[in-house]
Amino acid sequence: MTLLNNHRTRRRRLGVAATAAGLLAALLTAGPAVATPDPGDAPVTSEKVSKSEAAEARAAIANGEIPGQDEIVHSANIEHLANIPKDALPGTNSDLAFQGRYAFAGNYDGFRIFDISNPKSPKTVSQVLCPGSQNDISVSGDLLFLSTDSSRSDNSCSSTTQPASEKSSWEGMKVFDISDKKNPKYVAAVETACGSHTHTLVPERKNVYVYVSSYSPSTAFPDCQPPHDGISVIKVPRKAPQKAAVVNFPVLFPGDGADGGGNPGGPTNPGVSKTTGCHDITVLPSRDLAAGACMGDGILFSIKDPENPKIIDQVQDNVNFAFWHSASFNQKANKVVFTDELGGGGAATCNATVGPNRGADGIYDIVGKGDKRKLVFKSYFKIPRHQADTENCVAHNGSLIPVKGKDIMVQAWYQGGISVWDFTNSSKPKEIAFFERGPLSTTTMVGGGSWSAYYYNGYIYSNDMVKGFDVLKINDRRTDPAKWNRQRELNVQTQPDYFD
Repeated sequence: MTLLNNHRTRRRRLGVAATAAGLLAALLTAGPAVATPDPGDAPVTSEKVSKSEAAEARAAIANGEIPGQDEIVHSANIEHLANIPKDALPGTNSDLAFQGRYAFAGNYDGFRIFDISNPKSPKTVSQVLCPGSQNDISVSGDLLFLSTDSSRSDNSCSSTTQPASEKSSWEGMKVFDISDKKNPKYVAAVETACGSHTHTLVPERKNVYVYVSSYSPSTAFPDCQPPHDGISVIKVPRKAPQKAAVVNFPVLFPGDGADGGGNPGGPTNPGVSKTTGCHDITVLPSRDLAAGACMGDGILFSIKDPENPKIIDQVQDNVNFAFWHSASFNQKANKVVFTDELGGGGAATCNATVGPNRGADGIYDIVGKGDKRKLVFKSYFKIPRHQADTENCVAHNGSLIPVKGKDIMVQAWYQGGISVWDFTNSSKPKEIAFFERGPLSTTTMVGGGSWSAYYYNGYIYSNDMVKGFDVLKINDRRTDPAKWNRQRELNVQTQPDYFD
């Protein structure tokens, strides 16, 4: 392990074209023992880079400008406590959720439950085989929710891939009973238009509402027809989850014609994604607010009536944002951080050619009151360490680190690693800690790195797409107060009021 104390000196000029037992029991509950992970759900294919780009990466490693292949580097205020490699589920690791002493880790082939009561030595409690990318994951009480965003032959955990052009194909939400963490049981499935790329919970006492984000409709897909300019709202009764059902499809981007009222994308706005739904939504139930990252648009909306969300403001950035990916509120709910997933998470965009404003975070202040609130752009933030041509790197999933009076978050950047940064001053964000691995390859673009990096009860947890589950600890006077904050449950897209 290499410890880097002065990480701000590590700016590099790498150039790149901007292209974009319990285990067995749990497995058996999810489907027949003969079920196997389906390689058709793999999200990223390997791609050779040019000889000059490969040579540049090797030279940067030799000169100490970037970490060596698989080498770990980090700032002095970060400790790497543990890494748990993949086991029974070989697919891509995805999102994380937390409850009590458990962490729930999504994987394109299912999900894994860890006991994190000793963060230095997490233990696997169960692994559930249930293929269906990308298996975005959340928990609430005794229920676990899993998104399926690949066209499947049916809604079972032994399904296989099937073209979306076939009417019998299935995509949507799956619900599991996790009252017994060693033996999760599959209890319900709800088909949703265009599947479920991600989802967000709005929990209530008797019911859990689920906002389902999905996109990319086609006239060739019977269950995903354009215009797809809204979200599916599912109501799940806690005591009868088998009765889960879609109760509404609110239109978030009303407009005339077949394309709705979202960003038209190219050629009107070259390089910008056309809005055909949302990628991710974060809700702040204590304030009845939600922020949506919706491909070509960022939105702020009210969830006072969870079945009927109401748009408050809508913004676009047709200069530097290619794909609005996710959103995070600060604790006071007077700021939103939106991310731009330039290149879809499969490109090397953390380099001098792309620059500091694309594939970055956009920080917006929320000004005004009530339904007259507006999102006002303040600045961009991007990690200050350029990556190799073979490293996919772009802004991805992160969470607040709960420090009263400060706006600090930890964030995943795929092979750019994990960054802790302060945006208390919206106009001058700054990185205060980092952790990263060297490139997976110096000759081939291989998808990997941290998918999600979240702070939970004193520690940072990361789900690395390839390397597995990581546990980190930050020791810094700026973040130390957060160690005393304890949550019973954390779904980052259902943002808690940390200080209530």
